[in-house]
Amino acid sequence: MSTTFHPYRRKVVGFYRPYIPGEDMTGISVGDVDRVNGSPKAGDMIGRDPQDHSDQWLVNKTYFETNFEPTGTVK
Repeated sequence: MSTTFHPYRRKVVGFYRPYIPGEDMTGISVGDVDRVNGSPKAGDMIGRDPQDHSDQWLVNKTYFETNFEPTGTVK
């Protein structure tokens, strides 16, 4: 198995909403690196699996702004 990283593009539209400062984060995954960098914080986004809405995770503001743009579709 290769340890080399390769570029991949997502095939689906992601669903995200803003993190609300002080909200209950129970059930929302936050990566260790994001915690060390002060997340969750204002500007971060919460993503969810479109097939399983209970599967949610935090995406830090900088990564989100660099890698995502709105599609205009609301669900």
